[in-house]
Amino acid sequence: MKSSIKKRLVGNFMLVIIITVLIIEFFLFNAIRSYYYKSIEEILSSQITYSTEFFRRYFSSSRLEDIILDDVDLFWRHTSAQVQILDTEGRIMLDSIGAAHSQEFITTSDVLKALEGKKSTWIGKVEYDTEPVIAISSPLKANGEVIGVLRFVSSLRKTNAIIRSIYRILISIGIAVILISGMVSIFLANTIIQPLKEVTKVAEKMADGQLKVRSKKRFDDEIGKLSDTLNYMAEELIKKEQLKNSFISSISHELRTPLTSIKGWAITLNSGEVDKKLLEDGLKIIEKESDRLSNLVEELLDFSRYVSGRITVEKEEMSLIDAINQIGKQLRIRAKDRNIEFSVTYDPDLPNIIGDENRIKQVLINLLDNAFKFTDEGGKVSLNATRDGNYVNIEVKDNGAGIHEEDLPYIREKFYKGKNSKASTGLGLSICDEIAKLHGGRMEIKSKLKEGTTVIVSLPIEGGTGK
Repeated sequence: MKSSIKKRLVGNFMLVIIITVLIIEFFLFNAIRSYYYKSIEEILSSQITYSTEFFRRYFSSSRLEDIILDDVDLFWRHTSAQVQILDTEGRIMLDSIGAAHSQEFITTSDVLKALEGKKSTWIGKVEYDTEPVIAISSPLKANGEVIGVLRFVSSLRKTNAIIRSIYRILISIGIAVILISGMVSIFLANTIIQPLKEVTKVAEKMADGQLKVRSKKRFDDEIGKLSDTLNYMAEELIKKEQLKNSFISSISHELRTPLTSIKGWAITLNSGEVDKKLLEDGLKIIEKESDRLSNLVEELLDFSRYVSGRITVEKEEMSLIDAINQIGKQLRIRAKDRNIEFSVTYDPDLPNIIGDENRIKQVLINLLDNAFKFTDEGGKVSLNATRDGNYVNIEVKDNGAGIHEEDLPYIREKFYKGKNSKASTGLGLSICDEIAKLHGGRMEIKSKLKEGTTVIVSLPIEGGTGK
């Protein structure tokens, strides 16, 4: 059976409304019944109090049997209710309507309490009436002793008829309230469902590739927040799609350039008219471009592992000083060729760390490669390592082109290349950041346009958690 949010909402609304109406009507029924019964009780109580007080004042010295014979009307003179007189054993001495037989005993709670000297009320069924009756019994006293019981009995037939008619009105009102509330519930459910339907349609269009469509925000509520989130997601997808296309275009260009160079020199060297100097130059260029291709492929492989969460680090104790010296020697020739002042410094007592030496070298090479790439001839690039508590801070600093302020928050995202035309795949910094995190460290980038860039990689000495 197909379910929907609308059905559940309306169903829940109706359940709450019905339960609320039933509870209210239950209390109203009891309150009305109690009110009418209490009114009758108060009337009978007032009448029986008057009669017993009249008896106490003027007839308490006479025998109860004599009063019944001579002045019996004094007991029902002030009431229209059925009047019964009982002796001290609860036996009926007189019944004004003759419904009860003489010598019959009554043992209801009101009579028993009256025999104890207390006025009391009882509601129940009697044999001579199909409707319940209300009875009030009061003791008849002479010289402080109970000599009998005066009992007023009234049928609740008319009262119950009035109560039932009020019940019917209340039930009709309750049904009307439920019906009206049901229609209001459907309207309220639609105010929730309709925006959800619109958001769902927009989401379906986005899933179909229509990323320029936008969800219209109606209210500043949870659905409005969902609409904003959906629109933000579409914008991010467009941005990622643009970055991906830019990456594909860039990587295609990066791969085409060395391939074209290799192919050109291969054709040249295969022509047969090649002297030794040309051969050496051609082979060096082919070797250099092959290394460049190899680095690009390795970067792509690292990116693939990064995206799939399969970049791993094999940690062991390593000398950071040795790694820094090795990288310094490896890149010093490049700095000399570019006429860039390259300095390598570190604390002489720099401790060994727990890490993956190859991965850390990869980070240093990537960072220094970027520094050389974006620094003009005559510029400065430095590699510095210092201890900071339980961390080692490796700083790569240059006075090159710098990074646009608007690019800085996104520079570590994959595919992001920013506005600098010298950027290649846009993967290097994202991979470096991931490797730092796998070592339990972090990478911080500070930069100002045309003033240079500083990248600080902080690595824990004892090693962090890695995948």
